[in-house]
Amino acid sequence: MQAIQYVKSIPRYLAVRLLGKHIGELYTSGVSCIRLADIPKPHIIGAAWVRIKTRLSGICGSDLATITAKGSPYFSPFTSTPFVLGHEVVGEIAEVGAEVEGYAIGDRIVIEPVLSCSIRGIQSFCDQCQRGRFANCENITKGDISSGIQTGYCRDTGGGWSEYFVAHQEQLHHVPAELADEIAVLAEPFACALHGVLKADLEESAEILIIGAGTMGLLTVAAIRALEKKNRILIVAKYPHQQKLARELSADEIVPHDKNLYANFCRLTGAEAHQPELGKPVLLGGTDVTFDCVASATTIDDALRFTRAQGRVLLVGMPAIPKNIDWTSIWYKELRVSGAYTYGVENYHGRQIRTFELAIQLLGKMGNQLLPLIGDRFSLTDYRSAIEAALHTGRSGTVKTLFDLQS
Repeated sequence: MQAIQYVKSIPRYLAVRLLGKHIGELYTSGVSCIRLADIPKPHIIGAAWVRIKTRLSGICGSDLATITAKGSPYFSPFTSTPFVLGHEVVGEIAEVGAEVEGYAIGDRIVIEPVLSCSIRGIQSFCDQCQRGRFANCENITKGDISSGIQTGYCRDTGGGWSEYFVAHQEQLHHVPAELADEIAVLAEPFACALHGVLKADLEESAEILIIGAGTMGLLTVAAIRALEKKNRILIVAKYPHQQKLARELSADEIVPHDKNLYANFCRLTGAEAHQPELGKPVLLGGTDVTFDCVASATTIDDALRFTRAQGRVLLVGMPAIPKNIDWTSIWYKELRVSGAYTYGVENYHGRQIRTFELAIQLLGKMGNQLLPLIGDRFSLTDYRSAIEAALHTGRSGTVKTLFDLQS
């Protein structure tokens, strides 16, 4: 079968990391760490596992960071290569292990990619898994399968950028009949956004800023509204298509990402800008809660400046190794800065529910509201064009780029 495979190579990694920003073609060239490969169909790993035929699979920012070697090497000890990329997946079950319950061949499903203790066959759960924080599992290098934080980064499971991959029954979630594949494939990133919003524990009066209007920024707007929060939402959006989609998802104010960013933010919030001898303005006032859905050096620095004293900053984007951030705001304004990584078990209206289950429920209630986020679809053989489109959303005018394996 065909698959987009990542092969570990330090010389290739360094070549892409050092030269890719000057020669973009390197990211998918013969010099890169990814390739279109012919590999055997994966066999189910155990009696509680299934084999899944991929229908649609999304391209995530973390996939792009891996391909372009722009991410942090932080996760490299927790992966096993060669791995097949792809963790945002909707598919149908093609083979069922003897002990699988509640799922049958032909069922349409999405997967919860995290590879935690139960999926690894570890009977004595780590402290994080006992608390429902599966994404922070401390046994991601142990158990019945090779190292891997998620499906798509483990050589034994495969991933969604292929015709077939395997998953444990605890990773599976049925897709309701009324939910189109194009919406179901957003379940994973939507669950990430939902987790961040629930983690923020928003007060009714809190004014919110979202930095970045890509997939995660727009889904954060959608999550806030899906939870029936009426808070005033400002969003920093770079491209016209992002600004249009943000308005359609009920963001209250668009802050254009241009040279007047700080002036526009102050105009919309009443914050006061003061110019130091060097660097960007410092602000008095700002928003109560800021979601940084980009988490670059620039946006983290902006998020700290834009958030009012005693406010909260959540890093929803993947920060890699940012430089030149002035941390004075955290100290002076006594900000609470925290990360929001994937999903787990949430406390929602006084009950415990897996983030993924809640995400699917809310997506069902939203109907086709998120359909405009779905952009171009590509075959695996056209993976170079797919990655190019995902890397340059301003040029392509899309948000979520997909691999379509249904034809």
